[in-house]
Amino acid sequence: MSAVQAIPNSRVVILFLVMLVAAAGNTAMQSALPAIASELDMPDVLVSLAFSWSALLWVITAPKWARLSDRRGRKQLMSVGIIGFISSMGLCGLVLWLGLAGLIGPVVTFILFAIFRSLYGGFGSAAPPAVQAYVAARTERAERTKALSMLASSFGVGTVIGPATAHYLLFPPFGLAGPLIMFAIFGVAVLIALHVLLPNDTPRFAARGSVAAYPNSASMNALDTEDVDGEALGSLPDEEVRLPWRDERMASWLIAGLIGGHAQAIILGVVGFLVRDRLGLHDRPWEAVQASGSVMLIGAMATLLAQWGLIPILSLAARSSVLWGSILALIGTILTGVSQDFYGISTGFAIASLGFGLFRPGFTAGASLAVRRHEQGDVAGKIASINGAAYIFAPAVGVALLSWWEPATFILISASLVFLIIWGRRALIVPDEA
Repeated sequence: MSAVQAIPNSRVVILFLVMLVAAAGNTAMQSALPAIASELDMPDVLVSLAFSWSALLWVITAPKWARLSDRRGRKQLMSVGIIGFISSMGLCGLVLWLGLAGLIGPVVTFILFAIFRSLYGGFGSAAPPAVQAYVAARTERAERTKALSMLASSFGVGTVIGPATAHYLLFPPFGLAGPLIMFAIFGVAVLIALHVLLPNDTPRFAARGSVAAYPNSASMNALDTEDVDGEALGSLPDEEVRLPWRDERMASWLIAGLIGGHAQAIILGVVGFLVRDRLGLHDRPWEAVQASGSVMLIGAMATLLAQWGLIPILSLAARSSVLWGSILALIGTILTGVSQDFYGISTGFAIASLGFGLFRPGFTAGASLAVRRHEQGDVAGKIASINGAAYIFAPAVGVALLSWWEPATFILISASLVFLIIWGRRALIVPDEA
């Protein structure tokens, strides 16, 4: 944290926690979902659809919040995002507690859960761009890259903390609703710290935060640190660049991101249900949460290993990262699909997560390298839209296929990755690699 010299360390901690708590809370909830579905005797796909609804609202509202981050009130926007998270987790936890206690019916529980989940989808996306803009507006260019990269890592750390802690938060009287309620309380603590320790002082530079992807993956794209003229990040242009989606320079990369992103979203969405089903844990909800959380934890650590270790060490180019990542993801998907025990599923999911951990930064870098510096802002928005769009329908589709015929889910993922590998060898080109 010493890298952020223009901002006191105490404030950096607060900003880090603002980003971390959402990712941790979401993945903790995801760890508990299969057990919750079993206890409520609800179809798995309906429970998954609540996440789809939230992801849809996130994709719609995130660009609006990002545009507001270039003006004023960044601390207020962070508060909006955290309050959205607290309200959503707390009310969803309360509804699940009432439903699990038999005080309200399963259908009412699901409807209320989906409604309250929308609070996070609609308002939670306000926090990340506000945090980024706050930092960018208060740091010199030389410090900015490290500062923003450190903050971006908070999402990754959160995806480890959430599954690792979920089963410890299953305590009376809340039971399976415990992780949601406890992370709502953690959010309240972060909100109080934000208001007490983070002054809303005057920024040194104009800056705009980027659109953040829905916090399900173990990474978040860091912002570029300077524009075409070497000015500070977010130095607002007189006229914003708007590139067509069909721009031939980046179109192939966006298609690759769409295919690979949906494949990743499917396996992330089904793995908890797969663990519950194959280990026969329908009637042992606490064990189901522990097993699902452990597999998700292993996957998150593998993703971070790829992004924080392999990519820097191997100096992988964008195209190589996408293709080799897709190959590893394919191998891991097949192994996950055929494994019948915890260790086999964990190993397969770890390999798949390692592959997707290589794929996602490669796709992001490739799309960014394909265009000029002053076009980066528009491309970053398109990348975030694609990353977010993957979580709208793909997880629910994967869970529906899993409930119908288990192999269908993994056949779909594998076919998508095979196509990506074959097509990508020809289509994915950046100027430096041409």
